[in-house]
Formats: sequence, C-alpha cells, structure tokens
Amino acid sequence: MPFKVFVTRLLPPETQARLESLPFQLTQWKEDRSIPREELIKQVKGVDGLLCLLTDRIDDEILDAAGPQLKMITTMSVGYDHIDVPAVRARNIELGYTPDVLTDATADLTVLLTLAAARRMKEGMAAAANGEWGAWRPTWLCGSQFSNKTLGVVGMGRIGMATAQRLIPFGIRRVIYWGRREKPELKSSLPLAEFTASLDTLLEASDYVVVCCALTPETKDLFDAKAFDKMKKTAVFVNTARGGIVKQDDLVHALKEKKIAAAGLDVTTPEPLPPSHPLYHLPNCVILPHIASATFETRERMATMCVENVLAASKGEAIPFKLH
Repeated sequence: MPFKVFVTRLLPPETQARLESLPFQLTQWKEDRSIPREELIKQVKGVDGLLCLLTDRIDDEILDAAGPQLKMITTMSVGYDHIDVPAVRARNIELGYTPDVLTDATADLTVLLTLAAARRMKEGMAAAANGEWGAWRPTWLCGSQFSNKTLGVVGMGRIGMATAQRLIPFGIRRVIYWGRREKPELKSSLPLAEFTASLDTLLEASDYVVVCCALTPETKDLFDAKAFDKMKKTAVFVNTARGGIVKQDDLVHALKEKKIAAAGLDVTTPEPLPPSHPLYHLPNCVILPHIASATFETRERMATMCVENVLAASKGEAIPFKLH
C-alpha cells in the first residue's frame, strides 16, 4: 500500500515539484488560504502522514479523525504551539518541525523592524505620500539611532544571538539578555552580552527591547502594563516571536500614552489582525503580517525539511527533523 499523506497547503515551487514526484498517495489543499477546519477533519481520515502549517490547529479532534494508522506529523514551522504535543506523543506519532532554519531571515527582519520603529519609518512614508514633505525642519520626524545604546534581548537563542550580532555594528555598546539560563559560551561569540536573571533590570536599562523567546506558559502575556511601565519612555519594543507573549491591549495603551516611544511587530493576537485594530492607527507602531521567514531560500528549505520527514516516515525510518 502506498504511503498516504495529506498536505495542508501548496509548497514553494521547487519543493512542490519534488513532492509530486515522490511515490506517495498525495492529497493536498491547493487553495491559497488556510484549510477550513471541517475540510481538514475530512481530509486527514486514513492518512499515514500529515504535513501542516502553523495555521492548522492539530489536537485530539484531528487525531481522532485521522485514525490509529497516522504515523507522522510534520509542521512547516519552528514553533509548534498550534499542536497538542502531549496528545500526539500519547499516540506514538512522530512529530517533526523545521528547526534552525529561520535564524538569518528572522534576525534580518527583527533588525528591519527595530530600525523602522526607531527612525519613524511609518510616519515618514506617510508624510512623503500624503504631501506633508515640506521645507527642512530641525526636529521633524527625528527618531533615535543605535550609537552608544543598550540592546535588551528577551530569549538569547539562535535568533536572539543573530539579531544582536547584526545590531552591534550599528554602534550598540551594551547587550543585556534574559532567559532561562546564563550562556557562558557567549563570552567568545558575543563578548558584549551580559546575562541578567531579572527581566526588570533588562527593561529598565534597555533602549531597544527585542523579543526572541518561545511562547510558553511562563512567557504568555510576559509583556503587560507593568512591563511597559518599567521601560524607558524613549524605548523601542520589537516582537518577532509570538503574539501571545504580549498583552496587546496593554501595548496599545503604552504606545498611546507615550510610555514607550515605538513598537515594531511581526506577530500579533489574533493573526491576521483585523484592519480595524487600534494598533494599525498608531503612528508609532509598525506592523508586518508575520513574514519573518518569508524569503525564498528559507521557505524552500523549510518545505524540503518537511518532505524529508515524510519520505523517511514512508520508508519506516526515523524522521530527520524530529521534535524531541
């Protein structure tokens, strides 16, 4: 019997062509939108493998619909908070993801958002387009630069490290990081970095706060009104991790009341964020539609890793990109 696999979206072109050439019994959702829940429930019935995206919630309902023959699930994402991991493991289903592939693309975009928010790019673009661009004025649209400033990194994993390494050449003089543990190995690769066990210390000292940590029960709503109150009024806040790490209404208040200077967001709650949301209407908030990994190189690599997982599972082999 051929290995039955369901894929919840079309993949990038090179990997899609490879997927179609492999000896699977392939079923695929080919519309350029998230698969409706009821359709996903229908399509997973009887499959051996499932390739999903972070927009697909995988829980007991989906696993029950698939049936006991389901051997492997692989998600085209680094994050896996959309998957009920204990439920998957309770059924002895292998779970794959795409680790260590988003680092450069996400770090690049984190720097972009930090620059855009700090230099008031949203306001500047609007001024140019709306005819507000007049005679030169000494303080018009002045933002902040990085020279001799302090960067605070919340979550010094690969993306946090890559972001700090990119920002240091702009003139950052101090890097503070907070996370689950100190990382002595950074002394050689990132000598400016210093660990603090106190998030408050990072918030109070930093001119730029970038969020690069995972969404966990401990980090959910980590950035609330109390956190924003501790930050400098000139601080720039950037989140390219997960929207759930921020209490969004509190961020709106902090930006409106100028408790912080600006924010740059690639992630929100919910996603997509409705166009009517107050964050869009704030001049000091730059929002992108969760595109940190959106380079052709990264997306092809992510899709390839998922196909490699499916191929291994179809041969009865251990999947190469497994969540441990």
